[in-house]
Amino acid sequence: MDQILIMNHLDFPILSTTIFLPLVGACLLLFLRNDTVIKVTASVTGLINFVISLLLYVDFNVATHLFQFGEMKAWIPAYNINYALGIDGITIFLILLTTFLTPLCVLSAWSAIQTRVKEFMFCILMMESAMIGVFCALDFILFYVFWEAMLIPMYLLIAVWGGPRKDYASIKFFIYTLFGSVFLLVAIIALYLNNQTFSIPAAMSGNYSFTFQFWVFLAFALAFAIKVPMFPFHTWLPAAHTEAPTVGSVFLASVLLKMGTYGFLRFCLPVTPQASVYFAPLMIVLSVIGIIYGGLVCLSQTDMKKMIAYSSVAHMGFATLGIFAFTLFGFEGALLQMLNHGVTTGGLFLCVGIIYERTHSREIFDNAGLGKIMPVYTGLFGLFAISGFAFPGTNNFVGELYILLGTFLQHKVAGFFAVVGAILAAAYMLRLLKQIVWGREDKRIIPDMNAREIIYLVPLAVFVIWMGLFPRPFVLTVEKTLMHLSSQLQTYLH
Repeated sequence: MDQILIMNHLDFPILSTTIFLPLVGACLLLFLRNDTVIKVTASVTGLINFVISLLLYVDFNVATHLFQFGEMKAWIPAYNINYALGIDGITIFLILLTTFLTPLCVLSAWSAIQTRVKEFMFCILMMESAMIGVFCALDFILFYVFWEAMLIPMYLLIAVWGGPRKDYASIKFFIYTLFGSVFLLVAIIALYLNNQTFSIPAAMSGNYSFTFQFWVFLAFALAFAIKVPMFPFHTWLPAAHTEAPTVGSVFLASVLLKMGTYGFLRFCLPVTPQASVYFAPLMIVLSVIGIIYGGLVCLSQTDMKKMIAYSSVAHMGFATLGIFAFTLFGFEGALLQMLNHGVTTGGLFLCVGIIYERTHSREIFDNAGLGKIMPVYTGLFGLFAISGFAFPGTNNFVGELYILLGTFLQHKVAGFFAVVGAILAAAYMLRLLKQIVWGREDKRIIPDMNAREIIYLVPLAVFVIWMGLFPRPFVLTVEKTLMHLSSQLQTYLH
């Protein structure tokens, strides 16, 4: 473990702090009674955790692919289970994305959530802890505990604060993800029986027969394909997004979907490389179907939230396409796409939440023609919309460009269909933008965005432009880890 894990050299356990600080804040909420104090406490907790997490980026060593900021304690020695944490180029931005979004989500829910405020904020902070834990865990049991812990607060967010069909959506979400979790557990047990350890780095450096890899890959792939979600395992997503409160949709699209693509990068490729190469054609076909299918369905949607949900199927199809193209460009593009989709789609869902608070409708026609009435809102909405179809100069352009370059190097036909998907994205996003800005003229009086709404949307907008114009710091940070992953797979590609 010491050879692949650089132990934490800071004066405090930064990964444990980032994981458990939100949980401490959540427990503190239990003793508070005033709703305003509860919201302020949740906001401050999220903000402090974001500031602490920035130290990870400042102190991150981009010259190595090894896990950094390592923490290791024996947890259940009898079964060789450890409390092991560490991050690398694959996980650092996923952690920062989580800590970045949490205080913004708390602000966005300030006036939208009027009932059971304490329980709502508790769920948000609890989910933040679990999500960061998933990205930091280097022991399979620890990883699985955090993986399952995410389900409970997300289920509650949909089931308690969701829309009219919240019961149907929450149960469907829970059954689908629980079904995937069973296969994940099967793969973990198989690896333990083979290695006699739950260490993730040990599993990544193991040498397994093709037959063993074949079955472990299938179990992993089912779990992660549901979480992405890949076609045809996507049917839970539109229902969950449509019925979830705005914060639930943001967390779901921005972070929880990334657990699937993270799983492919962290487990399938390094643990079962030969099987990953064997199944790559199938994964590429499913990715391309998801891109085209998601784009076509978006063209017929009239509910803004449902349209953004289906666009996530297409965008995450790009991410899995980049992963299974097995090129450095593809890997880098997939990781950037995961980060960019989290920011852009989060911004779009927050925009839908803002207008829903004012008009109580998510229908495109009901909210058409806001250009003159809400100029600040339509300006920010327009930025996220053009980012959604990867307009040059925005963040998604960088990710999709890398993915297309990586795909064309290995699979020209798949690259062609991915380009078709990108054209479909431009079509449905421009259609949405045209309706929202110029759709109709009337004399409605709808207040533009207030200061609080601007405060939580502007940071996302800044990131869209920053990544779009100057992506080099992001690429540099992930490059060494992905170069190492790419070199590991070269043996099986020829």
